[in-house]
Amino acid sequence: MLLNGLASGCIYGLVALGFVLIYKATEMVNFAQGDLMMLGAFVAFTVIELMGYNYWVGFVAAILVMAAFGYLLDALILRQVIGQPQFAVVMLTIGLGFIFRAGASMTWGTETRAFETPFTGGVTRLGGLLIANVSLSIIAGTAILCAMLFAFFRYTRIGVAMQAASQNQLAAYYMGIPVKMIFSLIWAISAGVAAVAGLLLAPVALIDVTMGLLGLKAFAAAVLGGFGSIPGAVIGGMVIGVIEQFSGVYLEEGLKDVAAYIVILLVLFLRPQGLFGNIGRKRV
Repeated sequence: MLLNGLASGCIYGLVALGFVLIYKATEMVNFAQGDLMMLGAFVAFTVIELMGYNYWVGFVAAILVMAAFGYLLDALILRQVIGQPQFAVVMLTIGLGFIFRAGASMTWGTETRAFETPFTGGVTRLGGLLIANVSLSIIAGTAILCAMLFAFFRYTRIGVAMQAASQNQLAAYYMGIPVKMIFSLIWAISAGVAAVAGLLLAPVALIDVTMGLLGLKAFAAAVLGGFGSIPGAVIGGMVIGVIEQFSGVYLEEGLKDVAAYIVILLVLFLRPQGLFGNIGRKRV
């Protein structure tokens, strides 16, 4: 039960990670992040089921296609609203979410879809426990992706430039960093992370045009972890996933979906910046 909760929480955490990456760099809140996850899952379905390629080809293709889509989304649309009131940006991303869902329903239909993975139906025995390979794949995939992102931001020039741009855009510009291109690359990474979340979630929840609504829980995970903290996003997602899993077993019917939000309210009452958020000014 704990591992199932952690697996669900990892999905929330990956989508929340996309929220945080974009917010740290551009101070935009992308409410279409869950729908990017949905599009990534449908791209993988197209490559694997409709075009007949194997799972790993579809996995890589979905990430690359969604990364390119995220880059163009920022370069052609979202860049135009930089400097506008935050409310306008929020409404734009909500509107984009509706457009993505409508486009997906026209392209792939409204019925549920699925594709085979190397982990479907398999189990692993750990001591006296039988654990579904799908759950293990979600947890392992999240750990690997987080390690790759940590190494990218810590040890690569582009990653360091992204951190500089997120701390102070004007100073980064004067230091010769192409801030606009950096922002588009961050949107590309965020969309690629969303695609990974969709690929990992697909064997568990199947694929349909409404799966992107999971982004609301991921937003709550980002707030719980501290909106701006990358590790906080993942840990916040895991906390929500575990709470949901245990509350569905031990609490009365109907409390499963609200238990996590009650905990979030209590945490934010005691620590408004979230579990790992910081209060302070940006540093150059």
